[in-house]
Amino acid sequence: MKKRYKIPLIVFGTLAVFYFVLVIIRMFHFYNLDKTNEQVAKIHNTKLTMDDVIGKNLPPDPGAEADKTIQGVDANENGIRDDVELAIFKAYPDSAKTRAVLLQYALALQMEAIQTVVNVGVVGEIANKQDRAFFCVAKIIPGDGESSVFVAIEKYGKFISDKQFNTEERKTAHKHFYSYLKSGRIDDSISCDIELLSLAD
Repeated sequence: MKKRYKIPLIVFGTLAVFYFVLVIIRMFHFYNLDKTNEQVAKIHNTKLTMDDVIGKNLPPDPGAEADKTIQGVDANENGIRDDVELAIFKAYPDSAKTRAVLLQYALALQMEAIQTVVNVGVVGEIANKQDRAFFCVAKIIPGDGESSVFVAIEKYGKFISDKQFNTEERKTAHKHFYSYLKSGRIDDSISCDIELLSLAD
């Protein structure tokens, strides 16, 4: 009798272990999904404000602390790295429109450096945010279509990229971040966080 039930018990035990492992995997899946959704919602809700554009709460110069970590310093906690924010205000003190589009682009680029969750979904959302910000930059360039985008890349895109990815560690982290990226759709229906017509210059 004992031999008769030996095989079914082994099969049952194997199935029980398999089921337990499956439950654990599903728990991790839903945990990661919740974390991803939380980060995606945070990305969607993070936007440039008018206070950022007018410099209402400009941070102090972080000095040598600026480049000690990939994330850098964000003393005023507006999502823009302090040294990049100050460089924009120094370069364009008399143009609120230019500051608005460059600050938005810098904000979008900084998102990749401060993420606690990095996967295909999060990287895709940040890439979308960065593309929208870049379309916004192109709006301050005279002309339409490809010509304005090309000028934006040459003039403003390089300015921000050089400031944002100014160390080898940041350049490497940037490449690693985008190794997760898959193809996707760019949502550029509303590209600017701040209505540019509301700014005088």
